[in-house]
Amino acid sequence: MFRTVILVLQIIASLGLIATVLLQSGKSAGLSGAIAGGAETFFGKKKGLDDLLSKLSLVSAVAFMIFTLLLSVDFLK
Repeated sequence: MFRTVILVLQIIASLGLIATVLLQSGKSAGLSGAIAGGAETFFGKKKGLDDLLSKLSLVSAVAFMIFTLLLSVDFLK
């Protein structure tokens, strides 16, 4: 029973981690980043959303690690 609950929570944490990482905007690099960077400063960038997604991905990653450790300890018994 305990293992099933932790496994379901781990699946939820992993899906949350995947979603938050995919929703984050990529870091611009190279010549295309220099061109697009000027457009971002002119039109503005959604900084608040990126910060929120970054914090959510950190929480999801920590939860995933904790649930993985709990599952590994459960299997060792």
